[in-house]
Amino acid sequence: MVHLEQPQLSGLGRNPAAPTGVLVRLAAHDAGRHGLLMRKGQLPDAVAEALLTHGGSDSAAQLHGRRVSPAMRSRIAGHPDPAIRDARADLVRTLVECGSGLGIESLVEAYGRPPAELAADPDPRVRAAIAQDWHDRPAAVQSALLADPDPEVRAAATRAEHPGVPPELRERCLADPAVRSHLARRLPLTPAQFERLLAAGDKSVLRALAGNPCLTADMVARLQDSEDPSVRVAVAYSQHVPPEIRDRLLSLVEAEDATGSIDAKVALHWSSYRPDWLRDVPLAERLTYLDCPHAVFRRTLAESTDLPDEAWQRLDEDPDVSVRYAAALRSDVPTETLLRLVRAHGDPSAFRPLLVEHPNFPRRELRGLVDEPDPRVRLLALEDPELPVAELHQLGDCEESILRSGVARHPNVGADLLERLLADPEPKVADHAAANPVLPRASMDRIIAQAGL
Repeated sequence: MVHLEQPQLSGLGRNPAAPTGVLVRLAAHDAGRHGLLMRKGQLPDAVAEALLTHGGSDSAAQLHGRRVSPAMRSRIAGHPDPAIRDARADLVRTLVECGSGLGIESLVEAYGRPPAELAADPDPRVRAAIAQDWHDRPAAVQSALLADPDPEVRAAATRAEHPGVPPELRERCLADPAVRSHLARRLPLTPAQFERLLAAGDKSVLRALAGNPCLTADMVARLQDSEDPSVRVAVAYSQHVPPEIRDRLLSLVEAEDATGSIDAKVALHWSSYRPDWLRDVPLAERLTYLDCPHAVFRRTLAESTDLPDEAWQRLDEDPDVSVRYAAALRSDVPTETLLRLVRAHGDPSAFRPLLVEHPNFPRRELRGLVDEPDPRVRLLALEDPELPVAELHQLGDCEESILRSGVARHPNVGADLLERLLADPEPKVADHAAANPVLPRASMDRIIAQAGL
């Protein structure tokens, strides 16, 4: 995260090429500490010491584990100031009290006891934190957590799929209002269990039931008349629903979405329901979904690896860009398909790997994207680590700050352009420029001096 008031200092704190002396001086400023604590890797002891001196307990709470050397961990553990000595443990305990956690290692470190002891702690908030963060707990511990008198502990013990609920405890847990929505989402259910959950009249349970991949056709049919848009969408995605019912259910939700229903919009666009079962059916059945009017089915089909060429051609020309993107991730996608998709839409992925990182993408074409009208496409030119300085200047003059930020991070950016980006009015651009390891030492010293450090 960028420090909005002093982005050069926060960026310099993250700069992997900044020498220890610069980092020590940065620790005297709030923005510098902000960047230092976001820095990757282990901090030099001198820098950690400076953070303790200037940042006190706020900094000490972040100096733990592999962030600091064993010697510095010992130094903090024996620090004469209890606020510094106990800062990390106090932070973890505060988060536990708020119902959050930082992982099992932090819990053990903060409370100074092994996980099995913490699972029996008198404080239910501690037991709930263990149930949430101790993923490989033994079966005996899980059984005790499932029988805990506090409903928050029982809920935390069943929120994740693993370690799960032993068969002999499922009936009892399905009757427990604290956990039944978690189990309704994934357990194979008998008809009697399904009917009891349905009769509970709980919206969260109903939505969980609708997404359960283990439901039988009869169970799915019992959910078809629900007024809840989320249930309708989940049922429409079931393998047990014929096309005409699927179309009807999705049309109802789409009509509600068009009238401004937030529940309908969430159900259609942001829910976790997916027709994942389609990946596992025989090829002949999968191919029948090439003509499905609902993009989510065609997108799931495009995640196959064994489709015939004519099916891939259809998917590569699909009217929905998300379907074309899914199809473009296959190992043997043609080069021209990747390039056409990138030029038309940029890279739809918010995560790595990008389309331009696909082995079949012609990396030599990246530079040609600099002149594209769409800024999403121009941005991908920066994936070329050897993009010439002239092109970087061109992108650095763009109105869109995301492009200037990309230039500020680029390894081939020249010193003069980097200097200009350091003064950019958008804090994120200046922060990235200061964090670039090609930043000259003279620029680092000037940033430090201008801050009076």
